[in-house]
Amino acid sequence: MDLAITPLPGGFGARVETDIARTTDAAAAAYALTEALHRHRVLVLPGQHLNHADLLAVASLVGTVDTATDRRYTVPGFPGLTVVSNIHQGGTPIGIYDGDQEEEWHADNSFKPELTAATLLYSVITAGEGGETRFADATRAYADLPSGLRARVDDLSAVHSVQHLATRQAEAADGRSSTQAGTLAHLPDVTHPIAPVHPATGARSLLLGPMVIRGITTLAEQESRALLKKLLAHTTSVPYVYTHRWEQGDLVVWDNLATLHTASPCDSSRHRRLLYCAAVR
Repeated sequence: MDLAITPLPGGFGARVETDIARTTDAAAAAYALTEALHRHRVLVLPGQHLNHADLLAVASLVGTVDTATDRRYTVPGFPGLTVVSNIHQGGTPIGIYDGDQEEEWHADNSFKPELTAATLLYSVITAGEGGETRFADATRAYADLPSGLRARVDDLSAVHSVQHLATRQAEAADGRSSTQAGTLAHLPDVTHPIAPVHPATGARSLLLGPMVIRGITTLAEQESRALLKKLLAHTTSVPYVYTHRWEQGDLVVWDNLATLHTASPCDSSRHRRLLYCAAVR
């Protein structure tokens, strides 16, 4: 299957022109999509028309859909499909994202023992202002580190904690934490390398996220914090960042083992936002 692929400016990410849900050769589509994802790390597929079953079917082309999601925001009847929104009904959010605050850079689900391989996000209602998603090329950022610093981080690991995430959320939101109220709050802390090797490409990337990472296992707190801050500032600097301005029908797929991402604020009192998300292993 040939995909019409146009690299995005800056050497990171690509635009893919195809009606991905209407493919008749699933094996060929899976190969082409996965190969493009590993090469470009972020794929933008505009103009899609996907129902819930379609989105899960496309996700299955990339990997095995992760159904261990926060059950509060799972689409009924579609395990592994999560509502992402700033819309409230009866004072209660319908999705995992409220959008009024700046989100921290992260890789999805790094608090789980098995890292998420890729994430798919499909836009149904698009905000007129705000709500952009920014992606950082954590692979190229790692490759551009000074050789001595690369050698140092290769041997370091960090503790990723859903409890730490809940605490940080509460500190930033007057004691309120959506994570602490969620169905994944019981997960124990896990340890991941700071620069894990991608199982498909063999390339290292920087796995960072201040809201989730407690600290580096072998360093004192102050030294750990300083190093993580330095690495994050480098990875999220202008040369490595692509900002996606959403349009209705956009499907964006990203390699979660090779990138970081964050959402820009969106005033929920003025702009509604609704997307559906699937993560794969």
